[in-house]
Amino acid sequence: MTQSRRKLIGGLLLTASVLGWAILATAVYLLLLMEMPWWVHIVYFAIAGFGWLWPATVLVRWMARPDA
Repeated sequence: MTQSRRKLIGGLLLTASVLGWAILATAVYLLLLMEMPWWVHIVYFAIAGFGWLWPATVLVRWMARPDA
């Protein structure tokens, strides 16, 4: 697979994964954490905010891999 094709596929997957992560994080907040104290919200959103970085890093590394 060429690097340009990986970048196209990776860009679409990255967009979908960030959108899916945001929907999941919002659903968890609305279902479980809405009535919690403010400090729980800060901790949750800090963790949820950084939670998408690991999958995105793996995907970007795959996209940037040079052609064989």
